[in-house]
Amino acid sequence: MSDQLVIRTASKEDVRAITALINLAFAKVEQFFVEGDRISEAEVIEGMQTGVFLIAERNGEWEGCVYVEPRGTRAYLGLLSVKPQIQQRGTGSHLMNAAEEHGRNVGCEFMDIKIVNLRSDLPHFYSKRGYVETGTSPFPPEVETKLPCHFIDMSKRLV
Repeated sequence: MSDQLVIRTASKEDVRAITALINLAFAKVEQFFVEGDRISEAEVIEGMQTGVFLIAERNGEWEGCVYVEPRGTRAYLGLLSVKPQIQQRGTGSHLMNAAEEHGRNVGCEFMDIKIVNLRSDLPHFYSKRGYVETGTSPFPPEVETKLPCHFIDMSKRLV
């Protein structure tokens, strides 16, 4: 069996596993400012109507996923999730590359992301990959947080 990382587009059969993986990955890094699950199965299904989830697998085992939604000449990337026990081993970078390639393939010129300002590790992770800060936006008011927070908006030119 090959030890190669394979990235594929998710199908409806993957909804439960996507939901579990995202919630597991985000619980580890967001529990200090927000409680509860990051996403529901209904929200994953809703996302599949407007974008795609890309899945990273190795030897049939899921390592991570990411969401990409085309929005005209721009694409939105979100929910980058890697199993906590294998983070910082390259899976996230492979998913980012696949997401950007997907954006290019569907005709997008820019990739946009939103990161929570409280996640101080993220600006460096994304700036290393060519993303630049473009402003800020409010955190969803319906999400109750333990600490005040907002999004840092970042973009990267794809072409």
